[in-house]
Amino acid sequence: MSEEERGSTLIRNELVEVRSGAYHDSVTLMRAGRRLAERPGVTAALTAMATTLNVDLLAEMGFTPPDGTRPDDLLVAIRADDADALEAARVTVDELLSTRSAPRAFGVPAPPRTTGSAARRIDATVALVSVPGPYAFAEAMDALDAGLNVMVFSDNVPIEHELELKETAARRGLLVMGPDCGTAVVGGVGLGFANVVRPGPIGLVAASGTGAQQVMSLLDEAGAGVSHVLGVGGRDLSAEISGRSTLQALRALDADPATELIVVVSKPPAPEVGDLIRAAARRLATPVRFGLLGEGGDDLTKVVEDALETIGVPVPPWPSWLPSRRVHPPRPGPLRGLFAGGTLCEEAALIAGSTPNEMTDLGDDRYTRGRAHPMIDPTLRLERLAAETTGGDAAVVLIDVVLGHGSEPDPAAALVPVIQEAKVPVVVSLCGTSGDPQGRDRQAEALAAAGAAVYASNAAATRHAVSLAEGS
Repeated sequence: MSEEERGSTLIRNELVEVRSGAYHDSVTLMRAGRRLAERPGVTAALTAMATTLNVDLLAEMGFTPPDGTRPDDLLVAIRADDADALEAARVTVDELLSTRSAPRAFGVPAPPRTTGSAARRIDATVALVSVPGPYAFAEAMDALDAGLNVMVFSDNVPIEHELELKETAARRGLLVMGPDCGTAVVGGVGLGFANVVRPGPIGLVAASGTGAQQVMSLLDEAGAGVSHVLGVGGRDLSAEISGRSTLQALRALDADPATELIVVVSKPPAPEVGDLIRAAARRLATPVRFGLLGEGGDDLTKVVEDALETIGVPVPPWPSWLPSRRVHPPRPGPLRGLFAGGTLCEEAALIAGSTPNEMTDLGDDRYTRGRAHPMIDPTLRLERLAAETTGGDAAVVLIDVVLGHGSEPDPAAALVPVIQEAKVPVVVSLCGTSGDPQGRDRQAEALAAAGAAVYASNAAATRHAVSLAEGS
């Protein structure tokens, strides 16, 4: 690509480049950006498509956004300590983004260009849609038209689109999981962020991604396992959507002979929708245990314990990994929570109650604008953790680490140096299973060796953090 095609702007030790028509997917660009930022001498880097959000992010990083960009242009922005570091980074980004697919062999059919055409080639039952939110409706409707159930991983999908998709699915006897559905397990196959769990008799319906991961991980620890985990999207139990996918998922699990108990996990629903779902559950042949977070309600660990007792499985002691010595003596003061999982954050806030606390969900849309989710890219959380544990007023910091497919491959490697430098206690809620690719026990042992108190139960982690914040 020539300099003219690139549209480069060079100022002292800073490059902003526009590459017209050079599309790369968001995961590739996120990884390239991280590799650039890790290079010696590079102080800031961004590789992203020139959407409005990313152009705004470029400006927030102190770069001058170029005029006339379009969403299908690629932005490359680098700031370095000197000209040599800048040039080396520029060469690196070319290498990172130069990989091309191997040419198609003669006689091999061209790949399908639409969801519907892909569905006609294979015996599929589920389509996973992961495109920018404004475009998800067309792909999801195409899948429904092809007779497929749909998991919509995309976020920022307009609620009117969600409503139309779910009404269409209900008329056709299909299920829409999502939008913003990050976790599902269907027929033993994990979709999105999913833990490696054993098969078992409990089916989950979850309007909560990390809530589902916490429940399935604890069930796996107890040896119970799951039949299916059907995510329905965080807005499904809102007044606007009225539980359309939850009702469909309940019917599907009730018809599944492998499911002996259904557990419904959600943040607090709209009151009238909660009543609607409970009434529907009473009409099923399969018993239903609700785990709807709220004031005075059970935490997710208690929900799991009740489910285990219902199916006759003993409740085990939930694992914890504590440092060999107390690194920092407790002192009364505020509790700070820095979470990647929204439901884990909300559960912690409910348990902390009147103890002075500030819980932040760094996976919320306002923190992921132009960034990958913190379960994939920990950069923002590491910065906040370092600031809170070395220069803030917090008496204790509580974080979650969520393992499984789709999540960061080795979160402890990045967290350990920060925890070792911490001047206040750090408590970790570790959500995962022994079968997860990161190795739950290896992650826990590394975090505990660095000085953190680690708990497999988010509720137990929060209660320990609260006790430290109260000076116990």
